[in-house]
Amino acid sequence: MEIKQQLTEEFNLKPNHAENILKLLDEGNTIPFIARYRKEMTGSIDDQVLRAFNDRYEYLKNLNKRKEEVASAIAEQGKMTEEIGAAIDAASTMTEVEDIYRPYKQKKKTRASVAIEKGLQDLAAFILAQEGDPYAEAAKYIDGEKGVSSAAEAISGAKDIIAEIISDNAELRKKLRSMFENHGEMQVKMVKDDDKGTYSMYADYAEILPEIKNHRILAVNRGEKEECLKVKIYFDPDIAKRVCVAKYLKQGGNAACKQLITEAADDGYDRLIEPSIEREVRAILTDRASEQAIKMFEVNLRPLLLQPPVKGKVTLGLDPGFRTGCKVAVVDETGKVLDTSVIYPVPPKNDIEGAKKIMKNLISKHKVDVISIGNGTASKETEIFVADLLKELDGSVSYAVVSEAGASVYSASKIAVEEFPDFDVTQRSAVSIARRLQDPLAELIKIDPKSIGVGQYQHDMDPRRLDSVLEGVLEDCVNSVGVDLNTASASLLKYVAGLNSGIAKNIVNYREENGKFSARAQLMKVPKLGPKAYEQCAGFLRIPDGKNIMDNTAVHPESYKKAEKLLELFGYSEKDVKERKLAELPAKVHEYGDKAAAEACGLDVATMNDIVSELVKPGRDIRDNLPQRQLRKDILGIDDLAVGMEVDGVVRNVIDFGAFVDIGVHEDGLVHISEITDRYIRHPSDVLKVGQQVKAVIISLDKQKHRIGLSLKQVKKHAN
Repeated sequence: MEIKQQLTEEFNLKPNHAENILKLLDEGNTIPFIARYRKEMTGSIDDQVLRAFNDRYEYLKNLNKRKEEVASAIAEQGKMTEEIGAAIDAASTMTEVEDIYRPYKQKKKTRASVAIEKGLQDLAAFILAQEGDPYAEAAKYIDGEKGVSSAAEAISGAKDIIAEIISDNAELRKKLRSMFENHGEMQVKMVKDDDKGTYSMYADYAEILPEIKNHRILAVNRGEKEECLKVKIYFDPDIAKRVCVAKYLKQGGNAACKQLITEAADDGYDRLIEPSIEREVRAILTDRASEQAIKMFEVNLRPLLLQPPVKGKVTLGLDPGFRTGCKVAVVDETGKVLDTSVIYPVPPKNDIEGAKKIMKNLISKHKVDVISIGNGTASKETEIFVADLLKELDGSVSYAVVSEAGASVYSASKIAVEEFPDFDVTQRSAVSIARRLQDPLAELIKIDPKSIGVGQYQHDMDPRRLDSVLEGVLEDCVNSVGVDLNTASASLLKYVAGLNSGIAKNIVNYREENGKFSARAQLMKVPKLGPKAYEQCAGFLRIPDGKNIMDNTAVHPESYKKAEKLLELFGYSEKDVKERKLAELPAKVHEYGDKAAAEACGLDVATMNDIVSELVKPGRDIRDNLPQRQLRKDILGIDDLAVGMEVDGVVRNVIDFGAFVDIGVHEDGLVHISEITDRYIRHPSDVLKVGQQVKAVIISLDKQKHRIGLSLKQVKKHAN
């Protein structure tokens, strides 16, 4: 099937939309640009669907390329037939293509290749034909010079060739692989105890493959890698061997030949087919589980990056620590560092009074509005100290605990060294913790996504695939929010559509040498930022105090004149946009008629509606419409909790079997999937996402093991 047709059907698109998307991608347009500024060409499909479309497009292109390579290799051997060509054309996966190529691929020395060198290929063909006495025929192949000293040796060599022929049969392998996948069983044994009991549930574990959960596959793989577990995919060999034999036995054929084929099939299955099919099925299971884990990472990362910023507040960041103390950094509303210090309010020094004195001085001196505490080592003790400190102040300061996942990775990174060459790693970490509260996206973008602390088993994934997906999430988030051209770091700018790290650095250098940008058009003066890059990036870069108010919106420069025509059509000016006097514009457009208004301005309806939204609220941040972070002034400890208590929380991480929820104590509570809702859900992500605020009831509490069990579905019952 032609790629375009296949993609049209798989993604349920109109043919012209699929054709347009392919054309836009082939022309080098970025996904954020296509999703935002070419809606009329794509049917307004979003960036996530576009990425899935693009991934599938790349796979199908690579599949076609491999088909051509295999067809060419077989043809060069003079063995191409119409049947083989049709099989290659019909193959829908890389595995099927490789199965077809398997008999023609150059192999290392095998028992079959040795037998072929001895001239026993025709004897193998005779036996497979099943039309005569194989032993009488075998006597003709005795040849001392070739190393065949007896008929029995000739028969043995012919069986080796038949075993490999059976093993290389593409149709048979496909059938067996399907049987393994649908009816096979994963059997796991513990071969070495692990200290933490991580793999105790797999000590003697078996489950049929269609029912095994993806997270269990990854857990078993890790246990095997750590040499704690031994894993086997079991499928009844008697059934498999009967399938192999049935493929080659002929009705009414020579009985002796049939017996030899059966023996060869049994040997071929045990020695060649079963081990390779097991490897392939394990790879299929791992790929499936990895894709699910990557998907979960993507689902968790997106809302984490899009957490609402705590804007306009001077922030004091605290990186907790015991022996080395708590590092302190104060940053202004824009994230600029104002001051740093170290306090020792926790063991072993317990200098609480000295720490309070330093903190009060910093809060007073810099008019601190909020304190951001990292949730790592000594976080609980530090939070208790901060809560006590705030009771002694006038009530104007609050605090929040933020995830410090990846802060240490950032602190030692090249980016951090360039930002703060005179700071040590702990000072940089305190700055990062403060900024994470102010603008999570701008700060987390500097960290390798695998270190951000959401998802599962990320370090077991194919790094190229994981990086590709996560970079897509970063790019989508950055471009959906927009970037201030005059304050953004190179780390942030490189994720803007059409830009890369080199051009991002050039933008920062241009800004430092020439002062702030006053118009988007000035981007064309930046070295290596050509017309194509400008087209892709311009709409996602904002200039809040620029000459043209539209430079502070997501209206693309290519549509400025049309947007001006739209304003003129309804009696507005750019001054009205600046003064935010366009509240009635959507109603006026609707009354005029969307289609008529769009035609009058030379726009399509989708683009016009986007422009209207931007003109009504120039400089808007999509994160402002999300539930805002809850700032606290007091603290709860696990000793303050009790079963049956109702608590407020924020979803920290969504996983296959539930979700972890921050309820304001050091330990996150676990909501099992069965406690999320009364209705059936396929996955916790159907209902929950990172950053979501929830009410929960504590249903179990193990203070010794610091485990908290929560229920969301019991909240209403509890209230009644």
